[in-house]
Amino acid sequence: MTESDSTIVAEAPAEPAAMTFSDLGLGDAVLKALRDVGYETPSAIQAATIPPLIAGRDVVGLAQTGTGKTAAFALPIIDRLDLSQKKPQALVLAPTRELALQVCEAFEKYASHLKGVHVLPVYGGQGYGVQLSALRRGVHIVVGTPGRIMDHLDKGTLDLSELTYLVLDEADEMLKMGFAEDVETILAETPDTKQVALFSATMPATIRRMSQQYLHDPEEITVKTKTTTSATITQRYLIVSFQQKMDALTRILEVENFDGMIVFGRTKSVTEEIAEKLRARGYSAAAINGDVAQVQRERTVNQLKSGKLDILVATDVAARGLDVERISHVVNFDIPTDTESYVHRIGRTGRAGRTGDAISFVTPRERGLVRAIERATRQELTEMQLPSVDEVNVTRLSRFDDRITAALAESQRIDRFRDIVAHYVRNHDVPEVDVAAALAVVAQGESPLLLEPEPERPRYEPRTRDDRASGGRFDRDDRGDRPERRQRAPREGMATYRIAVGKRHRVEPRQIVGALANEGGLRRDDFGAIQIRPDFSLVELPADLPRGTLERLTDTRISGRLIELRLDTGGPGRRRDDDDRPARKPRHRD
Repeated sequence: MTESDSTIVAEAPAEPAAMTFSDLGLGDAVLKALRDVGYETPSAIQAATIPPLIAGRDVVGLAQTGTGKTAAFALPIIDRLDLSQKKPQALVLAPTRELALQVCEAFEKYASHLKGVHVLPVYGGQGYGVQLSALRRGVHIVVGTPGRIMDHLDKGTLDLSELTYLVLDEADEMLKMGFAEDVETILAETPDTKQVALFSATMPATIRRMSQQYLHDPEEITVKTKTTTSATITQRYLIVSFQQKMDALTRILEVENFDGMIVFGRTKSVTEEIAEKLRARGYSAAAINGDVAQVQRERTVNQLKSGKLDILVATDVAARGLDVERISHVVNFDIPTDTESYVHRIGRTGRAGRTGDAISFVTPRERGLVRAIERATRQELTEMQLPSVDEVNVTRLSRFDDRITAALAESQRIDRFRDIVAHYVRNHDVPEVDVAAALAVVAQGESPLLLEPEPERPRYEPRTRDDRASGGRFDRDDRGDRPERRQRAPREGMATYRIAVGKRHRVEPRQIVGALANEGGLRRDDFGAIQIRPDFSLVELPADLPRGTLERLTDTRISGRLIELRLDTGGPGRRRDDDDRPARKPRHRD
């Protein structure tokens, strides 16, 4: 059978005509559950997919994340379950634990008006005991990751002989994660008579082949939208050096009116470091990544949902599939290098018609990523400025005012303290306003209420030839093309660093500045004097460079050579490392 014979392409509009879920042929119990959760009109993928699935057709659905794919396959399955059957009737394969749990929650929500529907999540990291007990009691729907489903099939603890419905959710992600062989093995273990729904954001050749081999005359439904990111999400970015990111995040938390937030870091260690620093600053934050046990991950997500936790710091994989209504903001602490990851990340907010905010931290060398994201999503990202000290202080004062207003509303407690303050005023002859100020100091503790204005940091401005030609004489040791000859102590807040490249490696100051700025996220005013010596160079940089920046800069290469950046201990006047020869000793030609 050829592709043209077996596949019908149905282009679903991004905004379907006025349609309700009752128009799609769903039963009363499912419709009642949808009314309970506030769903009124189906999304494009739901409107196009639910009718053929109810009719028994196999379906290939192509749509981006956050478009409502879960309801598109869950509603028809729930509507047609045989509750008298104890063996699994539906199997949903998902690429990650988080997505599997989200799909399970969706099934339970949509089945709330059907008695006795049993849904079982099956994934690695959870003990087999719970899963085995549930399978023995009988389940109607199994949602799992391919690896753990394969384990149960190998052990003979999962019987798919009476399977009626099979769903491959985010099929392209499963293939990217290396589950292609497992998925095909699972498909081969299921009855030929089953109905299959395959959902994917893209259609690579492997998925095309799989759909031709395992799906029967599928209807292919493509939802074409104008953008790959939700129009309800406000997308902004902030140009910030690497070492400024934590301060920038703290200021954003101060001025943004957020409910729940996900902060994305590139690595496990970064997520843990961010969460630790946020907790030290008084925020309720926790990290989830591949090293966090599944039980702890579930507990953390539940805390986020309930409001006990405000900030979740996560890696891409750990956060995939999260759908928490409280998430009002997503912050890309490390902007992703591919647009697909960006879309998945910011899709954690602004879901189901809600509004959301996405803020990305961009180092100077990452500006190109912003342009790439704009081209891919066909949406412009707005550049924002780092919240100023004044803006932070205005917010703090406003919150302080709110605390006072809330306290004044507690009339009984206020009456008790009013007598105490009056007694103090009478006995110490102190104005009441001074007593109030003193009480505010006591309540505030050691942390200052307001930020101090930032001191003006002196910028390093290279001297021009006119500047150096003072007194009608040009100082040969200060030539503009010989910055390495400059002999002076670093300016305040700076330190001299040594890098293992010099004249014989044919490096120039601009190469050093470019490489260090790109790899370390440094700004032009982070650089002081640069002295290029025969075998090494000395560079003035901020003395308080973060450890992460130092590690990246140590591994930086200039002209193909590892620079091995480290603090210089020999002083600016040394001509070479560990060289005790007189400075004027003749050098031999190579």
